[in-house]
Amino acid sequence: LRGCSWTLLGGGVIHSLRYFDTVSSGLSSFPEFVSVGMVDEVQMFHYDSVSERAVPKQAWMDQVITEDPDYWEWQTGRYQGEQQVYKVNVETAKKRFNQTGGAQVFQRMYGCEWDDEDDTTDGHEQYAYDGEDFLAFDLKTLTWVAPVRQAVSTKLRLDQDRALNQYRKNYYTKECVDWLKKYLAYGKSTLQRTERPRVSLLQRSPSYPVVCHATGFYPDRVVVFWRRDGQELHEQVVPGEVLPNHDGTFQVSLDLDLTAVPQEDWGRYECVVQLKGIEDIPTPLDPALIRTNGGKSHLLVVILVGVAVVVAAAVVGVFVYQKRNGEWIKLSRRTNT
Repeated sequence: LRGCSWTLLGGGVIHSLRYFDTVSSGLSSFPEFVSVGMVDEVQMFHYDSVSERAVPKQAWMDQVITEDPDYWEWQTGRYQGEQQVYKVNVETAKKRFNQTGGAQVFQRMYGCEWDDEDDTTDGHEQYAYDGEDFLAFDLKTLTWVAPVRQAVSTKLRLDQDRALNQYRKNYYTKECVDWLKKYLAYGKSTLQRTERPRVSLLQRSPSYPVVCHATGFYPDRVVVFWRRDGQELHEQVVPGEVLPNHDGTFQVSLDLDLTAVPQEDWGRYECVVQLKGIEDIPTPLDPALIRTNGGKSHLLVVILVGVAVVVAAAVVGVFVYQKRNGEWIKLSRRTNT
């Protein structure tokens, strides 16, 4: 199950509202049922079968009760009911896969996207079982896709309920989008803010690549690239993943291999960071600007250690299970809560 949101530089922002449901069997270290809601990849809601309560994960989500005082009670009752339905679904899937023991995981991801410039929308609903795709709704044809034979009977049954499939389309393209816009308004000061990145050039030693490190920016939809003589480079470059900081901002690094580049040509290179709402930030490849492990500061060591600590602390929120070599491993979907 995969999901993302992003910014098209020079265009609109694609906002997202997604829910992730996970029901497990035979995993003693994990609740039987967990559901989380995320707006623009920020977790705003949580329910699990241990507490059996739906709770906000952001202070701004408390605003929902000003319009609907029973909102959290309604959500709690809804997920308590879904918890029971999912348990039946897992048992049904186990029979279809001829499983009598061990650990199994059934997952659902559903939600919608909205482009705030051209007002276009999209939606999705998909299921996975034991870490593999199981079933997905095609919003264009209003039919279901079954990638495995064990899901075919479910697909055929769901395809016949045209009224329900039409309701799904209306939900994902209208009702879900209305909720998304409402949540964006509640969390506007957080979700729609822009924080300018701080950019540094780092190098462990002269034989290592030069790293363009941008940190402290928000939102996480950023573009970072190296260019030479004004042209974007695709070779010599190793991109890094956008990672969360402890304060809710983000960081990213982009390596440039200068092994075959004489230092007198370094002036032809620069790192460029683009974030919607601010001007481009170019940083020339000047040896005087590069922080290294040499000298007195050891700044690179401090920064890299800080990155490791932040990553270890910030990977929380939505847990996904995958089966590898016959064993279940727990993966974490990054959030910045």
